[in-house]
Amino acid sequence: MNWLEYGERVRAGGALTRDEALAVLRSSDDELLGVLQAAFLVRRAHFGRNVNLHILRNAQSGSCGENCAFCSQSAVSAAGIERYPLQSVEEIVAGAVEAQRLGAVKYCVVTSGRAPAEETLETFCEVARRVRKQTSLHLCVSPGLLTEAQAQALARAGVHRVNHNLETSRRYFPTICDTHTYDDRVATVRVVKAAGMEVCCGGILGLGESLEDRVDLAFALRALEVDSIPVNFFNPRPGTPLAERPKLGAMEGLRGLALFRLVNPARDLRAAGGREACLGALQPLAMFAANSIFSNGYLTTPGQGRSADAVMLEEAGFRPAQLEM
Repeated sequence: MNWLEYGERVRAGGALTRDEALAVLRSSDDELLGVLQAAFLVRRAHFGRNVNLHILRNAQSGSCGENCAFCSQSAVSAAGIERYPLQSVEEIVAGAVEAQRLGAVKYCVVTSGRAPAEETLETFCEVARRVRKQTSLHLCVSPGLLTEAQAQALARAGVHRVNHNLETSRRYFPTICDTHTYDDRVATVRVVKAAGMEVCCGGILGLGESLEDRVDLAFALRALEVDSIPVNFFNPRPGTPLAERPKLGAMEGLRGLALFRLVNPARDLRAAGGREACLGALQPLAMFAANSIFSNGYLTTPGQGRSADAVMLEEAGFRPAQLEM
C-alpha cells in the first residue's frame, strides 16, 4: 500500500474513502511507520511541530446516574475513586492560574453527571468570567447534555469550547450506555455549535467495537465539523463492567490516531486518556499524528506529569504551542 500517496492526497485537499480509512486500521505492524508518515505529512501542513497542551480538572467526581460501562464515575461502577461534590469557583479558577503557569493553552473543566444542575451551570459561567480576567487561557467545559438555553448561557459568559464526546459509533453506542442515546450526544454537539462555541468531541478506542465502528466515528466527527478530537485509549478501570477487557495495544492506538488525522486533517487531534498506559514507550510516535495532549493527568487517573511530557516532546523534536490571543 502506498501510504505516502494517502498523506499527499489529503494534504492537497483530497479525502480518503471509507475503504481507504479501513485499510489504515487493517495495516500491519510492519507498515506502521509508513502510516504515521502519511499522517505526519498532514499534521505538519496544518500545525508544524507545535503541540497544544491541555490541563484537565475534574471539578465534581463520581455519583453519576448514567451507566457508561467504561467509566469509573458511572452508576454501575464500584471503582475506588475519590468522590466529591462540585468544587468552588475559587478552587476551579486557582486551577486555571496553575494551568497557565504550566504552559497550557486550554483549561478543561469536567463535572460528572447526565446534565448540569442550575448550580453547576452558574459555577461554569462565573468561572468563565474570572478565567477571562485572570488568565489568557481558553476555557473548555464538559458539563454533560445541554439544552439550547444552557449552551447560550455558557457562550455569553465567555466559555470558548465545550467537550461532549460521541465515545463510539452509532451502531455500538447502545452496547456501552443505554441511559441516554447517541442522538442525545449529537444534539448537544449541535446546540454548542449553534451557540457559537467550539466543539471538542471524540471517543474511546478499544471498548470492543469493530474497526468499522472506528471508521464510522471518524467520519461522524468529520460530518459534524467538530473543532477538536480527543482520542482516548481504553485502559480498563477496576470495578467497572469493562474491567476484564484488555487495554488497547500501542500499535493499534497509533493506527487509530493516524486514521483520525487522515479523515479530519485540519482538526485539533489529541492523544488523550490512556496515552501513557497504552502507548508506553511508543508515546512520542503519537505526536506524528496528534497535535495536542492532556498533560498532568486525567479525570480519575494520573499521567506521567508535566515535566516528563516536556522531555518527551523536546526529545521527539516537538514544542509546546503558544496561545494565540
